[in-house]
Amino acid sequence: MTSDITRIGAGGPPADGPGARPAGYETMDDHELLRLHVAGNPDTFGILVKRHRDRLWAVAIRTLGEPEEAADALQEAFISAFRRADSFRGDAKVTTWLHRIVVNACLDRIRRRQVRAADPLPEDEDRAAELAGPAQDDPAEVRERRLDVLNALRQINSDQRSALVLVDMEGYSIEEAAAILGCAPGTVKSRCARGRARLLPLLRHWQTTRGGSDVPEKTAAESVGTE
Repeated sequence: MTSDITRIGAGGPPADGPGARPAGYETMDDHELLRLHVAGNPDTFGILVKRHRDRLWAVAIRTLGEPEEAADALQEAFISAFRRADSFRGDAKVTTWLHRIVVNACLDRIRRRQVRAADPLPEDEDRAAELAGPAQDDPAEVRERRLDVLNALRQINSDQRSALVLVDMEGYSIEEAAAILGCAPGTVKSRCARGRARLLPLLRHWQTTRGGSDVPEKTAAESVGTE
């Protein structure tokens, strides 16, 4: 992960040094941390970010496909959450609220990107290879597969992409993804189904080389986030 995305919540005094954060903060639940932040506590929002930034980063990088774009979107989302914390109504998980803000920041960037010329794929293959997690197979094959995945994800619309990222790549339930995206569960199911159908022919060559036979449509999307 790049250092850019840790600008909020990454620093702070050591646990046992002068001005250290009270140890009890780390054991508080997310709702209490956010409540204290709204009340003016200077430490608790940073603890929230530290607690959840890895998964939020995964959503951003897989949705946008470029480390710099993802880092900027995530930072914008953190700033927005920091400033708008008093708008959190407490009727959902704090993580759902944070994910919604991150997804919206990513979608805003995608929309802005669409009004200008399409960006080329990253020329730095090592950076592009960050998209799908740690390599476990032949490094050259893994890099090629991840670049193909990146290219395939860019060819489906942003609504389908965000639904697939949350459900097939991040493991959220349909209901959780619907809460994050602010739509009905049936809409998430439809977007996932259509997105998988779009991804399947684009990634078919990886399925046939690994199994030699047809596989369920969901496999094409699941493989994006798990390999």
